[in-house]
Amino acid sequence: MITIGIDPHKTTATAVASAAGGQQLDTVRLAVTAATCNQLLDWAQAWPDRQWAVEGATGLGRGVAQQLAAAGETVLDVPAVLAARARLLGSGSGRKTDVTDAASVAAVAQHHRRLRRVEAEDHTVALRLLSDRRDDVMGERTRCTNRLHVLLRDLRPGGAPVGLSATAAAELLTTVRPVTAADQQRKAIARSLIADIRRLDQTAKTLERQLREAVTASGSTLTEIHGLADITAAKILALTGDVRRFPDQHHYASYNGTAPIDASSGEQVRHRLSRRGNRQLNAAIHVIAVSQARDPGPGRDYYHRKIAEGKTPSEARRSLKRRLSDVVYHHLISDLAQATKPAT
Repeated sequence: MITIGIDPHKTTATAVASAAGGQQLDTVRLAVTAATCNQLLDWAQAWPDRQWAVEGATGLGRGVAQQLAAAGETVLDVPAVLAARARLLGSGSGRKTDVTDAASVAAVAQHHRRLRRVEAEDHTVALRLLSDRRDDVMGERTRCTNRLHVLLRDLRPGGAPVGLSATAAAELLTTVRPVTAADQQRKAIARSLIADIRRLDQTAKTLERQLREAVTASGSTLTEIHGLADITAAKILALTGDVRRFPDQHHYASYNGTAPIDASSGEQVRHRLSRRGNRQLNAAIHVIAVSQARDPGPGRDYYHRKIAEGKTPSEARRSLKRRLSDVVYHHLISDLAQATKPAT
């Protein structure tokens, strides 16, 4: 098996073909263009039994990695930190060149057995893009609202109530009679901010509709979980990606940060909160836990049972989140099995 390591950059990509023993067979340096993938495949025809290893296949290497995966090639994602360690151990100096970097990427792929295989982008990538865009829009809306509150505080006594909508803000602004030139400018900027908020609200509604449609099209059953709406389901699907990369529910819990960390010492057995893992995914599961702890059902029964055992509300909620992580994982696995079941 020949391993071809790729060191990608914004404008160039360097590839090194390495044999199983580590000896370099050939190198090539190409400009990153629309033809780069075809050029790499033409160059690699001499080694039909091959695999590709791309440094940072979710970053600078995403383009070439996705093109190779779409062409049916076996592509592995090599984290930059592993490539740097391999370069230091291999040369003893850590000297960086594109060729040594690509060779180090190939060496990692030859010896590391748990690298992620790059899959062609699917619906989860579209969900991630839509979800991230909605987060950006809602963040910008919050900033606009905060700026508007500052202006209204200066324009009228008592300012404006919390949770102000664009319509309510516009009605409130009609009662303001600016006296000074500064107040006239404040009112003009406030009008502009109200227009921005209306635009952002409309954009958010459009994105939420697209997210609901995408979740429905995915065939996901996540929304059957109490407290999990379409927007949260979209975020979970987007952040999880291919659930097959997690061997079991325990690995998934570790990835999303709901698995507690063992902090036992001697005869004292205790666990502490994990701050590791994907914090956005953790926050999505937190939303479900808060809803289930509040509403009647098995989730609230479990939450109160942990309270009765002497846990604090925060500890009981963390225990519930760990259980919910397993529920989410099993839904994802079940949906995958249903989607890949052969048609009869």
